[in-house]
Amino acid sequence: MSKTVLITGASSGIGKATAIYLAQNGYQVYGAARRAEKLKELETYGIKPITMDVTKDESMVACVNRILEESGRVDVLINSAGLGSYGALEDVPMDEAKNQLEINLFAAARLIQLVLPGMRKNRYGKIVNISSIGGKVGLPMGTWYHASKFAIEGLSDSLRNEVRQFGIDVIVIEPGGTKSEMVEIGGKDLMRVSGQTAYANLAKSLDKMYAVIEKSASEAIVISKLIKKGIEAKNPKTRYIGGKMAKPMLFMRSVLSDKLFDRMLMRSMK
Repeated sequence: MSKTVLITGASSGIGKATAIYLAQNGYQVYGAARRAEKLKELETYGIKPITMDVTKDESMVACVNRILEESGRVDVLINSAGLGSYGALEDVPMDEAKNQLEINLFAAARLIQLVLPGMRKNRYGKIVNISSIGGKVGLPMGTWYHASKFAIEGLSDSLRNEVRQFGIDVIVIEPGGTKSEMVEIGGKDLMRVSGQTAYANLAKSLDKMYAVIEKSASEAIVISKLIKKGIEAKNPKTRYIGGKMAKPMLFMRSVLSDKLFDRMLMRSMK
């Protein structure tokens, strides 16, 4: 019997690429996202689209209930929905900060709550949380994005040791530079928030860096293949790393002191 997968953020980027890739490899895939019009294309791959808003609890509950009614189970949850909102901490309104954490952290946690009872009953489950190298490395002007990704790393580590007794694996994916709407949107957001403030010069430097990253970023399918590898492994790694500059960046973070790493990071933005 094919495994049933729920992927959030399936309308673009890593979520979309992974939904298509897994459907092409025999999985029964439900692709969820807020933008219904963007999901229509997925139907041509045999993916079942679900319109879901991860900021609304009733929408997430309805999504999971529909899958359970139709398929009887959720074997794999892939939390790919995400928001990259940027700007200096001093400049970012708190409602925008809370929205970032709502989407990147609390929605993922709530969906995990909703699928865990069935996974425990079946003594099987794979929970995949899409983090980032930004869950290990904090860039300036990305305070709330990095806070959300550092948090998803900690959540995953704690959760892993709670649910392993039920045959459930928790897998963290840490992409580097990967083609998605997030990079382009993030650059525009950065300039909207901090382009005219005391942090304008730093914002302009980062905006240029994001433009370079966008041009050289890896295709999303690179991450999709990592996800498939993780969910099919009998004893998966706790973390899978891939995408542009991911491994070198995390290696440098592990061997350099905080101050040396900061110096290297800031030089790269000049």
